[in-house]
Amino acid sequence: MKKLLNNYPVVFVMLVILCCVLLLTKCISPSARNPVLEKNDRFNQFAGGASCAGCHKEIYESHIRTGHFLTSQSANDTSIAGSFKPGKNTYQYNPLLHIAMEKRDSGLFQVVYYKGVEKKVLPFEIVFGSGGKGQSFGYWLQNGLFQLPITYFTVADQWSNSPGFPDKVQFDRPITSRCLECHVTYADKISAPDDRDEKFNPAKMILGVDCEKCHGPAKAHVEFQTKYPAEKIGKYIINPTTFSRQQKLDMCALCHGGNIRKIKPSFSFLPGDTLSHFFNLDTLDQSKVNYGTVDAHGNQYGLLQSSKCFQQSDTMTCNTCHSPHEKERGNKSIFSQRCMSCHNSGHGNFCTLKVPKEQLQKNCIDCHMPARPSQSIVIFSTGNDVPKAALFRSHFISVYPDETKRTLDFINRK
Repeated sequence: MKKLLNNYPVVFVMLVILCCVLLLTKCISPSARNPVLEKNDRFNQFAGGASCAGCHKEIYESHIRTGHFLTSQSANDTSIAGSFKPGKNTYQYNPLLHIAMEKRDSGLFQVVYYKGVEKKVLPFEIVFGSGGKGQSFGYWLQNGLFQLPITYFTVADQWSNSPGFPDKVQFDRPITSRCLECHVTYADKISAPDDRDEKFNPAKMILGVDCEKCHGPAKAHVEFQTKYPAEKIGKYIINPTTFSRQQKLDMCALCHGGNIRKIKPSFSFLPGDTLSHFFNLDTLDQSKVNYGTVDAHGNQYGLLQSSKCFQQSDTMTCNTCHSPHEKERGNKSIFSQRCMSCHNSGHGNFCTLKVPKEQLQKNCIDCHMPARPSQSIVIFSTGNDVPKAALFRSHFISVYPDETKRTLDFINRK
């Protein structure tokens, strides 16, 4: 005790330093990005993406046209891509059983008919999918959310049995919080943590992957910036441009990282967090990647990680090629030009094929990121015994000799 008292000045200084460290840690922790994030009522921390338009009008108006924003919507005539016209509005299981997509005075429905007699009426309430590949649909039942039996498949322009459903009417497949985590900005789960029959508050669900999915709940930010419009540094908001490379990748891998399994509740991960603290991550066998047996629709992040482009770069992330604010799907020219920002004559790694440069500027994607059939989005349409699969670009950027030959043959025929 006497020794401690003799060293009182040293002890005092050490305590002051410790307090300062603790305060600084608190200041840079995720909660400091928004002072109310630690409260239980997360829903009331959101401002809604439309509130961003006041200061970020151009970005907002661009973003609402993207597949991310449109990945879930309220069901209506505009948001549903499939036809409700007679002759194009049915899926036939067999000669006795079919489902018709019908417009009625009370809304839009999938109606089950057996031997021509109406047996069950299920409402379209939520649309999942922007329609680029297809759309599936959800309906509410006692605060549970369930997938409708029929899906719209864009490639065939037909109504089809939902992926993974048996060849019979099924209407009890639940849509879980983990499913919602990648299709909505926020869902308020009201059932117990260990309850397998998950329940949600329909009034506290923010559809679409909106601004606040990547920037965090923005109510405090909007209130502050409205009160202090001259303040040019955004307060109480997450800015992903300040993230480390891994933080940026983790933000995308939440939904594009394959079969990751949560170890903490859905929607607890925030941009800037470490994904492995919330999920057991999906790893890929490199030999399977090389042999092309990994689903291109699955672990896109893992496929990218396996690519030489990624491995030889210190800075490459998903956003190197993809703008989250722009609708760019299918624009091979834009993506090809981004490839050429690294692969060019100056770097000594430009394409060696005898193809006009202007042709390469339009499309180097088909050769190095070919479209591959999904192993999970496989659809049976009426009258077809052979399923069709949606096509997804492989994110294993590599040399594909067969694809290169096919592309060259196509160019030479023109």
